[in-house]
Amino acid sequence: MPKQISTVLKLQLPAGQASPAPPVGPALGAAGVNIMQFVKEYNERTQKLSGNIVPVELTVYVDRSFDMQLKTPPASDMIKKAAGVDSASGRPGIEIIGKISSTQIKEIAITKMPDLNATDIESAVKIIEGSARSMGIEVE
Repeated sequence: MPKQISTVLKLQLPAGQASPAPPVGPALGAAGVNIMQFVKEYNERTQKLSGNIVPVELTVYVDRSFDMQLKTPPASDMIKKAAGVDSASGRPGIEIIGKISSTQIKEIAITKMPDLNATDIESAVKIIEGSARSMGIEVE
């Protein structure tokens, strides 16, 4: 018989730098998860991705055990890094704050493919291009 799921939590944390401080501690404490066990396991599994934000989907079971599924970094973070900007434009479409090449777009699309709702790489590229444009970043 499969374990009964108590709750599913989604968190976005810096890779290899999770700590029991807010927002992690209160979110996990409320779900009854062993906070230190989560922090240790998350940091071990994301150590090589240091410098990125790595979303995690945590399935918490009634017996307070949990399964952790790591996702790919958010497309917006990857686009900002590739374009060399700190934040997106406040007025996308009017104010262009950076440029990104189609090669960089394709690399991001390949990385994001497992988490995108796309059947092929061309669809994934269009999704990432749209995200870049909506952030005020020009695609070359």
